Amino acid sequence: MNESRLNTRLAAELDEIAAAGLARRRRVLESPCGRIVTVDGKKVLNFASNDYLGLADNRDIAQAMADGALRWGAGSGAAHLVSGHLTPHEALEQALAAFTGFERTLTFSTGYLANLAVTPTFAGRGDAVFADKLNHASLIDAMQLAKANGADVQRYPHGDLAALERLLAQSTAQNKLIVTDSVFSMDGDLAPLPLLYQLAKRYDAWLVIDDAHAFGVLGPHGQGSLAHFGLPTAQRILLMGTLGKAAGVGGAFVAGSQLAIDYLLNKGRSYIFTTAAPPAIACALQKSLGIIRHGDALRATLFARIAQLREGLAGLPWQLLPSATAIQPLIVGDNEAALALSRALWEKGLWTPAIRPPTVPKGTARLRISVSAAHSEADIATLINALKEFA
Repeated sequence: MNESRLNTRLAAELDEIAAAGLARRRRVLESPCGRIVTVDGKKVLNFASNDYLGLADNRDIAQAMADGALRWGAGSGAAHLVSGHLTPHEALEQALAAFTGFERTLTFSTGYLANLAVTPTFAGRGDAVFADKLNHASLIDAMQLAKANGADVQRYPHGDLAALERLLAQSTAQNKLIVTDSVFSMDGDLAPLPLLYQLAKRYDAWLVIDDAHAFGVLGPHGQGSLAHFGLPTAQRILLMGTLGKAAGVGGAFVAGSQLAIDYLLNKGRSYIFTTAAPPAIACALQKSLGIIRHGDALRATLFARIAQLREGLAGLPWQLLPSATAIQPLIVGDNEAALALSRALWEKGLWTPAIRPPTVPKGTARLRISVSAAHSEADIATLINALKEFA
């Protein structure tokens, strides 16, 4: 195939994507992430980020990062297992273990890398993986890697515990993994973790939880979904948490028993073969963790804004999914209709992104409204009134 034919193929596929209303483009922020941002030269009220506690532009956290860079340098220089594991990395892992209640944690540069490490490391030939169909793309890719390693991989209908139990009961694998988000990133609903934990115990399975959208938000002191449900930090649980959402910085961690984390450190390919994050990020995250621990007022504000939004949007022609979290999906249905509504809000100075397939199922294109503790009552009222105008 010559270069012209290669380019013709790419152009044709892009044309198909555009015709289906699925073309994507990036917007350029010309200001820090926050409640009000300047994007492509336009000042807008931001309902698009995952900055749930409003910490992304926190001055104390930024100062901790700056001080960390001056003290520890700009980069780590190597993978953690070579020479890139610096004192701030170690201190952060210990602080995260103490905060979550697990014996040990392992930090990663991104949540995607963390998820790619866990499932393929703990499930290979002869093992079985059972994953919720609405899991995040990183969990799906991890599942595919486990499948390539010889694991039997099955996806159960979203939240369908009866279907999951049938699959578990039918499996003859000695090593089983149940893999789920705690808060589903496009629907905002919570996985039934207490019942999943009971199934994991009954069928002697690992329970792998992606806590990306719960860490810092749910549970006492923002400890996450396990604390929210009052579940133990059991040895069969592996918990992944991201640090670029409510924590406001970047990176991720996996928490578990001493033995499980040591196994992951020795076997997890996306941990072993990648350069460690800059140590300044670990310094910033230690500051952020302190704010999260003492952030009950921030969480109270966040949940008050969520309640205000849900009350205000009741009765509109679009379906507001039953979410009690900071993710509030408003189902529009048609791709172009969702884009049109998003553009209309944009013209009014409201950044509320349209989410379309393949991120969500066909026919469920939506506005994904992200609520933050940084939003004021007036901000939420502005969005409510605009949506009522377009209803």
